[in-house]
Amino acid sequence: MSSRVGLGWDTHAFGDGRPLVIGGVSIEHGRGLIGHSDADVLAHAVCDAILGAAALGDIGEHFPDTDPQWQDADSIDLLARCSVLVADSGFSLVNVDATVIAEEPLMGAHRAQMVANLSGAMKLQADQVNVKFTRGEGMGYLGRAEGIAVLATAAIEAVETDDLRTAGSD
Repeated sequence: MSSRVGLGWDTHAFGDGRPLVIGGVSIEHGRGLIGHSDADVLAHAVCDAILGAAALGDIGEHFPDTDPQWQDADSIDLLARCSVLVADSGFSLVNVDATVIAEEPLMGAHRAQMVANLSGAMKLQADQVNVKFTRGEGMGYLGRAEGIAVLATAAIEAVETDDLRTAGSD
């Protein structure tokens, strides 16, 4: 079976008057993230990782921020749609690993729900999705708590089909 790996990165600045949604979890915080959709930086990075692994471009190609249809979109729904695109391209998701980089808020208490939301959207088992957290340690825009960034990787495998198994058997 052929396997591939994809890398996703996303970052959003904090802004007033927006809810903070990370991994499909609404988190109490004085500021949310600025974006066209719900600005779920974790879901966006995972979308880019799985799309990248399947060579399907990026989230902006499929759900452009210039399209009013995606205004305030639920990014967990976008992730589910990306998973379907990957499956329709002949691949199955193997696992996802993501690191959330944020000085604030502390999110460890929400990890299990984030994993459940992400794995549910991708139709994976919880042990196929990992989410971890780190800080910017006071350095740069992340260290100054100006926003949140996420780095994600995804592994996929080509799905064997009857056509592939019988090819060359004539």
